[in-house]
Amino acid sequence: MAYENLDKQLINVLIGNGRASLRSLSEELDVSVTTVSNHINDLEDEGVITGYTPILNYDELGYEVTAVLQLKVEGQALSDVVRRLQEHKQITTVYETTGEFDIIGIGSFRDTEDVNQTIKQLLNDATVRQSSTAIVLNKPVENQQFELDVESSD
Repeated sequence: MAYENLDKQLINVLIGNGRASLRSLSEELDVSVTTVSNHINDLEDEGVITGYTPILNYDELGYEVTAVLQLKVEGQALSDVVRRLQEHKQITTVYETTGEFDIIGIGSFRDTEDVNQTIKQLLNDATVRQSSTAIVLNKPVENQQFELDVESSD
């Protein structure tokens, strides 16, 4: 769906400050509070905005190891393995992919032993045919969101 400039501008401001008040949004965008509220409600109803949440630094909370788990899975078991990864509290991202591996999961762990236990649990499942794990050494960019292109009002 094509979104109008106001929706894009509103999204861009919220990316910068998800806690902005309706009043501050209306002042920044030079529209009424009601207009801002209606547009936010529409964006939420359409699933464009799916929630408001703090961005956590898991390293600071003691989860200092980020691991990327790549799994080859028996075809019929794909949805079951995906569901189990989604239910694992420390797995923050799950992708079904093309290529050599069927699933990629990314998680935050306290240490390498924590990663090792998770991998062993996964490998106990006979439908997981192969796994490859990479430990992240550095995170130059993580959870980056990008602003939408907005047409200039010239």
